[in-house]
Amino acid sequence: MKISELFRQNDKAVLSFEVFPPKKTSGVESITAAVDELAALKPAYISVTYGAGGNTANTFTRDIAAHIKNDCGIEAMAHITCVNNSKEEVITVMDSFKEKGIENILALRGDISPDKPPKTDFKHANELIAFIREHHEYDSIGISGACYPEGHTEAESLTADILNLRKKVDAGAEELISQLFFDNAFFYDLREKATIAGINVPISAGIMPVTSKSQIERMVTMCGASLPQKFVRMVTKYESRPEALIDAGIAYAADQITDLLANGVDGVHIYTMNNPYVAKKIVGIVEKLL
Repeated sequence: MKISELFRQNDKAVLSFEVFPPKKTSGVESITAAVDELAALKPAYISVTYGAGGNTANTFTRDIAAHIKNDCGIEAMAHITCVNNSKEEVITVMDSFKEKGIENILALRGDISPDKPPKTDFKHANELIAFIREHHEYDSIGISGACYPEGHTEAESLTADILNLRKKVDAGAEELISQLFFDNAFFYDLREKATIAGINVPISAGIMPVTSKSQIERMVTMCGASLPQKFVRMVTKYESRPEALIDAGIAYAADQITDLLANGVDGVHIYTMNNPYVAKKIVGIVEKLL
């Protein structure tokens, strides 16, 4: 089933998770137990990121998504990036997804690695979306896109980023998933600007629970998310107590989600970092609100 259908059929917020493939040195089985625990929480769908590094990552993404869909009975969304793929490679990857029964993808540009020259057939995600939509053998595939509450780090302005977001939707994206953020005001501002720009697809809020200070520093460096003072105070207070920081991070994420649900968010997408414990705790807090 297309993810867009899940939104149409559900009058409540759609809950989803994200997992990432193991490193090249590990097999898919190294995260299967974690995936199974996450699937047991009955999210509407689970997305699988496109790991760094060529064909191995392609296979891992596909195989994990296939396990989620075919073995766990949960809808799966496989990520695909254009920075790592030529047009021919996109067709190969899409065919492999389709063969495994994967009906949903998240089409991304992807992060450019300083150690690996990017492919040049596509410059932006909207071009990848349009290319896939041109191939009618993939008409049954649901396509989602990414959005950035504080604007993409490479965008000239938030307005320019919203206009680029409109291009993704016009190209065929049926749902949008936001990058992580720690201040809900940024998400509400994005949602308002998207509506003004004529973007009328569901937008899921991407929430990343804090599990360590280094994790947050790494992710903020990559995506440029702002850190509110109350968030900084929380991390500073508990950074020397790892277990306390995890519990505080869960509480902060649950508070974000509670506020989002009260303000009519279309969906909540939890970046689980392959950690079922954190996801279980959050779902336990908010499940009666969903």
